[in-house]
Amino acid sequence: MSNQDRPLSPHLQVYRPQITSVLSIAHRATGVVLAAGLLFLLWWLAAAASGPDAFETARAAAGSFLGRLLLFGWTFALFYHLCNGIRHLFWDMGWGFELGTVSLTGWLAVGSAALLTVLAWVLAYASMGALR
Repeated sequence: MSNQDRPLSPHLQVYRPQITSVLSIAHRATGVVLAAGLLFLLWWLAAAASGPDAFETARAAAGSFLGRLLLFGWTFALFYHLCNGIRHLFWDMGWGFELGTVSLTGWLAVGSAALLTVLAWVLAYASMGALR
């Protein structure tokens, strides 16, 4: 059999994404986002150790609209990576591979991440007295 007779794998343009592939890509992407968020955390810690002027700069950046939007996204990435990681632990034990279960647990991971993100931000704002 020559190489010309072999079937070609479908390209991304003709492949219909499935929930497992989309969530797998999202899991990897959130890992990258978490690494980028750690760079911000390191900057914030270095600013805190450097003195009040440097810390005020970092605090102002984190407190800006863009800073809070990035922190919100980082929080979602953290919770999504956690929830989907738990899902993968069950897969590692051989549980949850039925088609319906795969879809259900995928949506549960996304929904749980969204709920945990909102809950964390509400609790954070409440602890600062901003929700009175």
